[in-house]
Amino acid sequence: MTTPRRLLLATLLLLAPLAASATSPFDGRWRLDTARSSALDGWSAWDLVISMNGSRVSLRHDMQWRSTKHQATNTVDTAAPSEIADFFRVEQRHMALYPAKGGKTAARAGWLDAGRTLRVEADTPIEISQGRAVMRLYCEYRLIEGDQSLVLIELHSSRPQPLVYRFNRVPQSP
Repeated sequence: MTTPRRLLLATLLLLAPLAASATSPFDGRWRLDTARSSALDGWSAWDLVISMNGSRVSLRHDMQWRSTKHQATNTVDTAAPSEIADFFRVEQRHMALYPAKGGKTAARAGWLDAGRTLRVEADTPIEISQGRAVMRLYCEYRLIEGDQSLVLIELHSSRPQPLVYRFNRVPQSP
């Protein structure tokens, strides 16, 4: 092996741990911009906390309505399909379409747009007045505006129009 090749290989080996520990621009707390988003019926505030561990992406929903606070997390895997118990949907409280007892949501996730968009598809069992049904969801989490804003677009098989939520990054405390 020639000296320049050895130098390149040594440099790559030294930088690999740094690249592996680099955080994603998705990581962090995102606060809903209610004025620029679909109605958040049933809730008055929403923080979305995103964290990544390898191919797993944790989407934590910190919800509030008056003094009532609720926290729920959906964790998806971009490398393999996931099964999620108690899959959380933001509109479930308002629409009264609750997860079916004992049901598990089949979820698939992947990256689009060179890692700038997280795509999540889910088939979630729900309880409706006629019994049980499966709701299909397609969600895109897109980074915009220099990674300081995030837009979430949700398509539901139970709705004729998409839901669009815009979030702003919450600065980390020093």
